[in-house]
Formats: sequence, structure tokens, C-alpha cells
Amino acid sequence: MPSGVRRFAFATLATSTVALLTTVAAYAGNGGFLPGEPHSPNAHHVHTAFIVVSIFTGVIFVLIETALVVFIVKYRRGKRPRTAEGPQIHGSTKLEIIWTVIPVVILALIGTFVFIKLPGITDAPKAAAADQTRVQISGRQFYWQFTYPNGAISIDTLVAPADQVVNEEISAPTWDVIHSWWVPDFGGKYDAIPGHVNKTWFKAPAGTYAASCYELCGIQHALMHATVKVVPRAEYDTFVAQRAQGGAELGKEEWQGVCQKCHRLDNKYIGPALRGNSLLSDRKAIEVLLRNGQGQMPSVGKDWTSRQLDALIAYTKQFPKAKPQTAGNG
Repeated sequence: MPSGVRRFAFATLATSTVALLTTVAAYAGNGGFLPGEPHSPNAHHVHTAFIVVSIFTGVIFVLIETALVVFIVKYRRGKRPRTAEGPQIHGSTKLEIIWTVIPVVILALIGTFVFIKLPGITDAPKAAAADQTRVQISGRQFYWQFTYPNGAISIDTLVAPADQVVNEEISAPTWDVIHSWWVPDFGGKYDAIPGHVNKTWFKAPAGTYAASCYELCGIQHALMHATVKVVPRAEYDTFVAQRAQGGAELGKEEWQGVCQKCHRLDNKYIGPALRGNSLLSDRKAIEVLLRNGQGQMPSVGKDWTSRQLDALIAYTKQFPKAKPQTAGNG
């Protein structure tokens, strides 16, 4: 290969690599390399472990790539004929022992550090019953359902008390698929596995935090986002007490978080347009559809309570019927 072509190929490879790396860093969480700002004690431990492991791996990457470039340059063919053999370098027992022992020591150090941090990630701190709560998080196609201790339910918006321990029980119905619950500011990802419960926790200051599904779960996976609203305890108590009664707000969340993931009122989307559909005001018919599914539509409300169904019907009754079409003059 002519030297000019080699230089051009190398320059193209180098610039492309730098561009890809900077793009990945720019679109990563926290606007850069780090996974996000930690807002929970367990997230702080994850954040610290991430930095320590990154330092080790970053140093190793630089050393290995530097050695690789040095060897490429030092032992390049140069002006030797293509048929000539390169320098015959024999092994070194001492060098092989060194590059075997050092990685083992590095892995031992990383493993020890992670195991020291692990209890702070998995074990929730002790707290009085009044200073903690428990929420069931259920991943479904294609929404998140949150169930509170008093039976209250919310869709795609988790409300939690500020500065108190919130225990999360993450799962999915046995008839659904695997999802993955991830709030970057609260730490790691936890799979929502049908019929299996994974447990985690957080303790965060008041604020609004983004959550999403991190497991490809179907055609509308990209829309499976959620919000965690951390509010003062009194506001949380008021919310769960009111939401336990169902009502229009629950119906609105069900419409926006469940129905509108695949349907629109006036135009076809993944599913047909719904304006004028008798289901919007027929409780019995919509219950059959939600519990059993139809065609490509999954049974999105198979285990919904009567209160959930009533809330959805109460909300959808507000939609007017389809406007009658007038004949044109032409």
C-alpha cells in the first residue's frame, strides 16, 4: 500500500474514532462521561465505584494502546522487502509473569472495592415505619404502574416522600415481557421480570427525576418513560389518600400512559383512531378489551381493578363523537 494512502487511512481512522468517542461522551448521562448526578445514598456508592473502576480501566487502556503504537512503529516493515521476515523476538519469562500478576492484582483490588461498597448499594438504611414507604413497580407493555401501600395506583408517575427511605418492589405480570426500571439519579438498573420480584430502594431530596425502561420490550419501548416526583411527606400522604379513591386524574394517566402509547383520537397510529368509538363510553366492552386484548393489542389491563376501569371510563366520556363529514361541492 503506498505511503500516502496509508497516512490518509490512518488519519481517517483517528479522526473518526475521536468523533465517535466525543459524541458518546456528549450524549451520556449528566451531559458527559458520568452516569448522572447521584441523589440517593446508594447512587453515591454506585457513582464512586464507577469512577474508581473507570480510573483503573482508563490507565490500563492508555498503557496498552501506547505500547501497541510503540511496537507498531518500532517493528514496522519500513524499507524491507515484503518477502523479508521481521525481527524474530523470543519470549521473556519475567515479562510474561509481570503481565499475568499485575492484572490479577488489579482485578482483586477492583473486586475488593466493589464488595466493600455493595452493602451500601443493596441494603436500605434502617428507618422507622413512619419514615419509609413501600411501592410496587410493575413494568407492562408499554407503561409503568405504581401501587402504594393503601392500594392507590398511578401510571407513569411515581410519587414518593422526600428524604425518607422508599423501598421498591420491581416486577412484571406473568403474562408480560421483561422490562428494566432505571432512574439514573438513583443508581443502577433493575429488571422487571414476569413473576419475579427484585428489590431496591432510594432516599432522595424533593425534586423531579426521569426514569425509563432499559430493556427492549416491544414496538413502543421508546415511549416507556416515567417520572419520579419526590415531594414532602405531607404532600405524599395527601396524594395517596386521594388517589385511593380513583377519580379523573387516574383516568387521565391511564389514557395518556396506556391508551395513547398506541392510539390517537383523530388519526390512525399504531392502532386505529378512537374518536367516535363506542368503547370510550361502554364500560363492559372496554373491560373485555383491556382484560383480553384483541389482535396485536396486548391485554394491557388484564388485572386492573374496578376502580381503574371506572376512572378510565369517567375520563374518556368527555371526548365528543366524531364530527360528521360534509359532502364537498366538487
